[in-house]
Amino acid sequence: MSNPKREELKVKEKRGILVAVIPPRHPVSPERHLAELAGLATTAEVTVVGHLTQVRDKPDAAFYLGPGKVQELKALINQTKADLVVFDNNLSPSQGKNLEKELNTVVVDRSEVILDIFASHAHSQESMLQIELAQLLYMRPRLKRLWTHLERIEGGIGSGRGPGEKQLETDRRLVDKRITELKKRLTEVERRREREVASRQDQPRVSLVGYTNAGKSTLMNALTDADVYVADQLFATLETRTRRWKLQHFGEVLLSDTVGFVRDLPHHLVASFKSTLEETRNAELLLHVVDAGDPLALQHLETVNEVLSEVGAGDIPRLIVLNKIDTLEDPSQIEAFRTRYHQAIAVSAFSGKGLQQLNQEVADTLGMGQLSLEIQSSPENGRLKAYLDHHALIEKISSDHDNQITYHAVIYRRMIPGVLALGGVVSSFPDNEVFQLPTKPTQSPENLATTQPQSLLLPDDTPEYLENDRQYEMLER
Repeated sequence: MSNPKREELKVKEKRGILVAVIPPRHPVSPERHLAELAGLATTAEVTVVGHLTQVRDKPDAAFYLGPGKVQELKALINQTKADLVVFDNNLSPSQGKNLEKELNTVVVDRSEVILDIFASHAHSQESMLQIELAQLLYMRPRLKRLWTHLERIEGGIGSGRGPGEKQLETDRRLVDKRITELKKRLTEVERRREREVASRQDQPRVSLVGYTNAGKSTLMNALTDADVYVADQLFATLETRTRRWKLQHFGEVLLSDTVGFVRDLPHHLVASFKSTLEETRNAELLLHVVDAGDPLALQHLETVNEVLSEVGAGDIPRLIVLNKIDTLEDPSQIEAFRTRYHQAIAVSAFSGKGLQQLNQEVADTLGMGQLSLEIQSSPENGRLKAYLDHHALIEKISSDHDNQITYHAVIYRRMIPGVLALGGVVSSFPDNEVFQLPTKPTQSPENLATTQPQSLLLPDDTPEYLENDRQYEMLER
């Protein structure tokens, strides 16, 4: 029986059967395994015509499935006239080759489906380079399998190799050359991305992370009016997008939306998207978005934590955001989640419910808590007044006989160095806290915040009230 033709990695517009091999006592049921795989297959534009599962202690070395299940799968292929088998597991090159030979149909694993989805959703030059690299790294050890449809000439000693072997050698050289080229270009992209991130070191940065289709892009649109593309499908967003987010009595922060994660994300893909995840690794705070209505929400949360650790973002502070609470039939599910994650914030990015509390929690976390202080200044100090208008809640303003103005304000700890840099005098700090300034300030107040977190933002009209004061440099926008 001839082997199926496979000249490229492609699953689009095929009739597929879903297959999952699951260890005993696995926390995720076979039905849930196939439900996520069906979502991936549908996103990859595969028409699902059947499914098959098997519970095994360990996979079969030759076929991953047991021999009996292979025959059952073969019968199901004939019955449904499927031209594709999609495994929820990651197959070795030899297992894929053996299955295709036995079943006489194209067999793909979970990684190949995810790579195909990413390839169809990549639009920017950077993401297309990343996907191509990931595909080549995945495909290289499988080149022999891709070319099994070529004619093989079995010659004697000295007769040379057939056209298939020659093509394999040529392909390996071409693939290796292209991989080297892509790595070089992506290294340049990564350096440029690092420079871009470094240029924003004086701005607080928050990054949205979470399982794919948890609603990160919808949440970003709700918080920033970013008009980011939103779709009810897996991996709808691949490129990182950064927008300004205004927090009341705090100022602006930079909010980034990144690619969603998924269980068993291919390692080649994670490595290729290293530069895209630069925003996440350099964020001061992560908003971990979880679909509150998903029965596997806890498992998804743990999966994202594992990927964050893998990309070097495991130690960054984070807030759990329970999204899509408007889809819950039983609100007690939120409380059940909070028994494990006490500070989880329940929101609906679609309806706007809970977003005000989220704004407050982010400001409190970045601002390191609020203080109620009395701040003295001369009436001519308009810069300080403008700063407090943007970064504090002024409860009362009074004046004394020495022509000094006192602002009774509630302000975040993070903003106090900016107050001092602008000539404000704080009568007393609670708990003997000490805030110091450089002896010879050479930066604008937004760069004089406490070093942990590092910075704060002045309002958009900063240059107007800085331009007549030569003591500090103008903020570079």
